[in-house]
Amino acid sequence: MTTPSSLARIGTAVIAAAALSFAAGGTAAAAPPAPVPNLDTQRYLGTWLQLAAIPQPFNLLCARDTRAVYEPAPTGLTVRNSCTTWLGARDELTGTARVNDPETNAQLGVSFRGETAPATNYIVTALDPGYGWAVVVNPERTAGFVLSRTPDPDTAQWAAIRSGLDAAGVDSCLLLTSPVTGGFEGIEPLCAR
Repeated sequence: MTTPSSLARIGTAVIAAAALSFAAGGTAAAAPPAPVPNLDTQRYLGTWLQLAAIPQPFNLLCARDTRAVYEPAPTGLTVRNSCTTWLGARDELTGTARVNDPETNAQLGVSFRGETAPATNYIVTALDPGYGWAVVVNPERTAGFVLSRTPDPDTAQWAAIRSGLDAAGVDSCLLLTSPVTGGFEGIEPLCAR
């Protein structure tokens, strides 16, 4: 059950992560993180669970079980994000994703506002060879997500995920864990887990 004191801790963690993200603005001038060499968009289709993320205004209403479902579309992919809100309701938002880098297929423009040619804001920077988990970052490193097909990766998978974040130049303390049924239930900086 979410209590006022747990909401206060969550709010403090979100504000701290946002402040750290803003303070890390020096990395924004750095080159964007490198994409994986080759993303097979057909294998990327399906459901991904969000295990951790740099807090963003659009996902603050999500309390748990945040997921993204990717499906083929005539101009790229359809993206359907959903979560359970703090009030226990289900929230859903549908958008599109377009490959902006046909050499790797790993740099996409994702839009939930209907743009036909969105700029790259989604770079798959690390990926499990079996497509079991992925690390996604925007070019400025102010948004980042750890996605997984399963709610509870093993120790070796978490080590690989952390290596992927390091290689992308993302401080794991900027990401907060996302509660997911069958996985980690708390909200804390990923570096503390």
